[in-house]
Amino acid sequence: MTSRRHFTTQAAGALLASALPRLARADAKSFPFAEFEQRIARKDFRGITKDVLPTPCMVVDIDLFDKNLKTMAAYAKSVSINLRPHLKVHKSVDVAKRQVALGAIGVTTATIAESELMSNAGIKGVLWTKQPGGTNNLIRAINLTRRDPTFMFVIDDPVVVDNVEQAAAAGKVKCRVAVCVNAGLTRQGIENGKPALELAQRIHNSKHITLEGFMAYSGKASHTHGFETRRKQSETDLAGVNESVALAKKAGLPVNIISGGSTGTYNMDKQLGLTELECGSYVFMDSVYRKVGGKDNDHIYTDFENSMTVLVSVDSKRHAGQVTTDYGNKALARQTDEVKNKPWLKVDTQGAEYGLLRWSDSGGNEIKIGDRFDIFCSNLDMSTNCYDRYYIAKGDQIVDVWPIMGRSGAAQR
Repeated sequence: MTSRRHFTTQAAGALLASALPRLARADAKSFPFAEFEQRIARKDFRGITKDVLPTPCMVVDIDLFDKNLKTMAAYAKSVSINLRPHLKVHKSVDVAKRQVALGAIGVTTATIAESELMSNAGIKGVLWTKQPGGTNNLIRAINLTRRDPTFMFVIDDPVVVDNVEQAAAAGKVKCRVAVCVNAGLTRQGIENGKPALELAQRIHNSKHITLEGFMAYSGKASHTHGFETRRKQSETDLAGVNESVALAKKAGLPVNIISGGSTGTYNMDKQLGLTELECGSYVFMDSVYRKVGGKDNDHIYTDFENSMTVLVSVDSKRHAGQVTTDYGNKALARQTDEVKNKPWLKVDTQGAEYGLLRWSDSGGNEIKIGDRFDIFCSNLDMSTNCYDRYYIAKGDQIVDVWPIMGRSGAAQR
């Protein structure tokens, strides 16, 4: 039976909706907005279209997303290279499970919290790309190893080897570790050659650590513009890694993995010595990555589609040549963002909760208050951190919602 309170709420909602004739779709006018979160919680997506979503929000085109995952999975299979995709881009169990279902041997993580989230969700083969330098991270790495023996992490310093050995002995576990070697980025990674070999030997000789191989991320190469220029950069960055691997094999050390690579170098790193890829951005792509150029187009990277956009709304139109949106600094709006299908509109910000869309001619004069636009964000790693969920869309219809770690669910650190 419908209660008086429910009837009153519904009636008020209908009255309010009728006062908003500018909403784009008829079903948006009658949608029970008071029930939005309850609908999401029970995965009841009837009537939930892009028009009724709160903005700014992240929307994933499921068809383009699936295409990206299948393209990468098919490539990895065709050249016999393992895929252990990086999840710092999406921070989503739902995405990771889909990657594993298509053949990924695990996932790569940037933090111990990401590692815990993925492992606790049942995903095996998690590789944490940092070493446990502090006590908090060290103890958590030991505990995660106890719960999940497939968990791995990296080390680039003999001091950390000693710390891990002591903690692992106390915890009665055996940690799986890869030597992190320098590959062009001066943020981590031991020097290649003799230093890397000696570190690998130290790990191998430890009673409570198993040497798995090497990890080398060529971050400089990943965003180098032009395919051939990028290939040369990656070759340069990985030369030292190959030297370290050769020395380790000559010394009789196990080298089960040589992990690295990126979306920008995925189709060259097999030939340059890697045995597995840590690509991440390919699932969604962003406006910056699209401009590095691909093998078939030196200006635009066409291998993968922009499957994720930030949906924004126009809030005000009081000044010539611009409108105000709800996509501001807190939503990580940047001038390098792009408006989907409207290149004459330029993204800008003017405050924490206020963004701008500008135009230099009359091309934007038809924009009205309440209009909505899809934005390709500049940097997926950063933008994802600002939102709590992905709305999954098939056309205009929302078909699912995937939580994003940190703002919704598992702790960020």
